Amino acid sequence: MNYKIVRLNTASRQEIEHAVLIIYTGGTLGMAYDEQGALVPFNFGKILEKIPNLNNLNISITVISFPEPIDSSNINLQHWVDMAYIIYENYDTYDGFVVLHGTDTMAYSASMLSYMLKGLNKPVIFTGAQLPISAMRSDARENLMTSLEIAISKVNGKPVVPEVCIFFNHMLLRGNRAKKVQSVHFDAFESENYPPLAESGIVIDYNYASIRPYEEGKKLRYLNKLDNNVMVLKLFPGITENVVRHCLETKGLKGMVLETYGSGNSPSEDWFVKAMEEAVDNGLLILNVSQCNGGRVIQGRYQTSKDLKRVGVLSGGDITTEAAVTKMMFLLANETDETEIKRKMMMPLAGEMSVLSQ
Repeated sequence: MNYKIVRLNTASRQEIEHAVLIIYTGGTLGMAYDEQGALVPFNFGKILEKIPNLNNLNISITVISFPEPIDSSNINLQHWVDMAYIIYENYDTYDGFVVLHGTDTMAYSASMLSYMLKGLNKPVIFTGAQLPISAMRSDARENLMTSLEIAISKVNGKPVVPEVCIFFNHMLLRGNRAKKVQSVHFDAFESENYPPLAESGIVIDYNYASIRPYEEGKKLRYLNKLDNNVMVLKLFPGITENVVRHCLETKGLKGMVLETYGSGNSPSEDWFVKAMEEAVDNGLLILNVSQCNGGRVIQGRYQTSKDLKRVGVLSGGDITTEAAVTKMMFLLANETDETEIKRKMMMPLAGEMSVLSQ
């Protein structure tokens, strides 16, 4: 791809202490109003004019922009491959990475990169904004400034946050635990099933107990095989057998994330249980995920989930739908043994779920 590259040096009087790579994929943060009042891609060569406080960080910044900004609603597998590749290729050159991304699918992208970048030992911070960087009340400046500070933060020479995260509205969240919950307020993301990794105020207060520890000597591996022959089926009262069977019988379908009620409950009608059983017997991978933002699947707690467990539907525990569907795409492409795929679907690969699931 024909990437656009801009190099900036914020260390005006001192020697450079850190280096950060910003990957601009698209999204509101990287937009600005032109003279006619229309939104156009921001010229990152002028970022120091918009955020003069960057000069206080004493870092060198390289910005790699996608040839054309991508609305995050259009993010696809190739974009994930490109993002991960850029990080992998530049891994040894930079202290940390900041990915500027639209908010709508940011949790999907952060989840996927947490699987693709196996052995990651440096910060990869996804961030964005609800208002363009040139807007008076924009949240872009704070989100970007703090993301850069987190990306270079070290203790005893080791990164404080060596994992894929989302920073938004003063909160640092594990990327594969986050979910977008607001479209009109600045607090766009939450992580109901895992505590925040940090909160920014006068200082950045890190929750060290929740951050994945740095692993000495770990080598980064770039795993770029993905399989999108998956789907999400969200249950609702009154769903028909015709709809369910058409979904299960989709040509080429290999995996389904089944969004159930509460702690993993589904209709107990014979036709529903039979449809699930037939699909599993025919080799379809089905993962049970709760519709609740803070939900956790416990198959067998109620009669309405015992049948799912009996017919071979897997429990997703406390995983989010975003982390589940990307994990399924990843495992279906990188594992060939059906038993191994099922085992790994129910265990954490990158901290996306609690160790104990049922």
